[in-house]
Amino acid sequence: MSGNVVHLHKDPTPAPEPTPVTTLTVVPDPPATPVLPLWVRSGRAIRAAVADERTKTAARTVARHSLYIAGGARIVARRAWDGRTAARYERYMRAAEAAGNMEAAAEWEERGQRFREARHRRRMDLLHSPLDAAKGAAVGTGMGIGGLVLLGIAMALATKDPADVVTPLMAVIKFINLLITIVRVVWGPALTIGPFLALLALWSVGAHQKAAPQWALPANARSGAGEPITPSIVVKALRDLGIPALRKAITEMGDAGASMLSPIVIAGCGVEVDVTLPSGVSTNEVQGKRRKLAENLSRHEHEVFITIPEAARTVRLWIADSGALDEPIGPSPLVTDETLTADYEKGRAPWGQDLRGDAAALSLYQRHLLITGLSNQGKTAALRSLALWASLDRRVEFRIADLKGAGDWAMFDGLATVLIQGPTDEHVIEATKMVEGLVEEMNRRIAERQADPTVVFGPLIGIVDEAQVAFMCPAVDDEKRPYGGSKATSRYFMAVRKVHNQGRVVDVLMYEGTQDPTDQNLPKLVREGAHTRASLALGTEAQAVMALGEKAVNGGAAPHLLRQGLDKGTLVVASDGIDIPKGQSSITVRTHFIGDDDAKAIAERAKALRDGVTTLRVVEQGDERDALADVASVIGDASRLRTNEVLKRLHALDPKVYGDQWTNDRLKALLEEYGEEPKKSHGVMVVHRDHVLRALANRDTNGSASAAE
Repeated sequence: MSGNVVHLHKDPTPAPEPTPVTTLTVVPDPPATPVLPLWVRSGRAIRAAVADERTKTAARTVARHSLYIAGGARIVARRAWDGRTAARYERYMRAAEAAGNMEAAAEWEERGQRFREARHRRRMDLLHSPLDAAKGAAVGTGMGIGGLVLLGIAMALATKDPADVVTPLMAVIKFINLLITIVRVVWGPALTIGPFLALLALWSVGAHQKAAPQWALPANARSGAGEPITPSIVVKALRDLGIPALRKAITEMGDAGASMLSPIVIAGCGVEVDVTLPSGVSTNEVQGKRRKLAENLSRHEHEVFITIPEAARTVRLWIADSGALDEPIGPSPLVTDETLTADYEKGRAPWGQDLRGDAAALSLYQRHLLITGLSNQGKTAALRSLALWASLDRRVEFRIADLKGAGDWAMFDGLATVLIQGPTDEHVIEATKMVEGLVEEMNRRIAERQADPTVVFGPLIGIVDEAQVAFMCPAVDDEKRPYGGSKATSRYFMAVRKVHNQGRVVDVLMYEGTQDPTDQNLPKLVREGAHTRASLALGTEAQAVMALGEKAVNGGAAPHLLRQGLDKGTLVVASDGIDIPKGQSSITVRTHFIGDDDAKAIAERAKALRDGVTTLRVVEQGDERDALADVASVIGDASRLRTNEVLKRLHALDPKVYGDQWTNDRLKALLEEYGEEPKKSHGVMVVHRDHVLRALANRDTNGSASAAE
């Protein structure tokens, strides 16, 4: 069954389209910037203008030149007052009394009294001077008129004209009238310009004396950098050291404080001045204020040196030009002059320059040497430069132990008869045996000198660089004796002491270089045995005393004040082998630096002066030895050597191989094996170089034949 579906409530009309809605967003206006009052804006502008550097500079300039006039007026008034009164003598007398110099005080009092007496006589003369002046004027006028009249009469007689009698007199009257006219014309402008000229003169005086406060001076003048040293600057620097007695005395002296100073003289790249301290102020008080004194002088601490001259209560100041000590010095004469030679006995090694800029040369004759300092400050270079100079004297023999082993002494291969390079205990053992060899040679020379007092020996110099390695070595020998240490059982220590005690008189010398000295790595007896003691930069004053001695440090030596890393090669030296200013205990030397390449060139020149030197070198364990080749090596260029000398050199070459078992018989057997043997010369067994070379040739020939078979 089907039916119709009836839809109820049906809307016959279609639904209308929705009307679009437009949304408006209202953005409020930004708030209006408030208008600042005029007085606020003006204040900000004024503050900005005042804070501007250009404004400050302009204000400072105006104030400075205005104050120059006021300061100049004060200076001129002071000079006038000093010239008219006894104030100057009073100041000098008070200064002498404050300094405790009663003799100078009495002298200034006497001078002041003489000035007052002369002034009194001048004032008494003024009482009679008006009358005398009137009489003189009347007499002068009368004589002048009379003279003019006589001249007129003479003219009248000559011209036969009576009117000429008054002609000279009228001419003078007209001239006086002309002068009056000129004065009347000039007087008005002079009154106008005169004050300005006076102000200009006062300004000139003030500007020359910088008579203005520090804040008003230019920037470079305010900093004081590079400022020339003047008496007033030195006195002011001393006054502000913070020593009450010194400040009080200088304040009482006033302008006469400069009487404490000697004339300031140019000394190299700086100036030098002696300061006589007032009574109650000790020299060590000033020495202890070195940094503050340097800063008061507008210098760095390393640019001011304080030493003690002979005069009592006096310190000597050397003040470098600003930055001068940071400039390098020139090359060594050893590098620039290839014709330079050395004379160990009479010559001096060109080591560098002192602070004055003068050449500093050191005598090595019969002087043991010690150089110490912190690591990497130029110790080896300073020691090596002395050895290079000495090598240019062909008489000097070297035995060298470089316990750093970095090759710093490699150029002495072929110059030194012994060259040990390395930091191990084995190298220390060889270095110890080398120094003991010096002792043996010293004893031999002493015995020979006793037999013949006229005998002369060639210089023998033993050098141990990085000697602290030897003193700190823990190795012991077969008898349990230590190689290092500072006790009487130490082999190295005792060998050095023996050379120090007696080696000088037979020209057996000991040079040591060590770093960072302590009682453990540089025993007292060793450091005090050196005649020449030099130190680079150190860490403490106690180390400075160890390096140079208490007397030198008390006298002003201060290697502990040198700048580590910046003052490389700068040494403080205490020695009678170098020229030290009278009254001082040490001198500061800036040494020439000789690089490795230049050192090699100098060494080659030294080798050319010699017949040939065979250098005995330490060979590491494990290297195989060729005994016959070693014999040829130790003989070197010599035509022949005594057998005991050959054995000694073999032992030095390698003690472990060529020990006590190597005797004359064994050496003879070695040569006989290849068809040669030692011969006698003047009753002494010798080994000929030609024979050894023939033995080597025979061995090679036989070896080649055997190989062919």
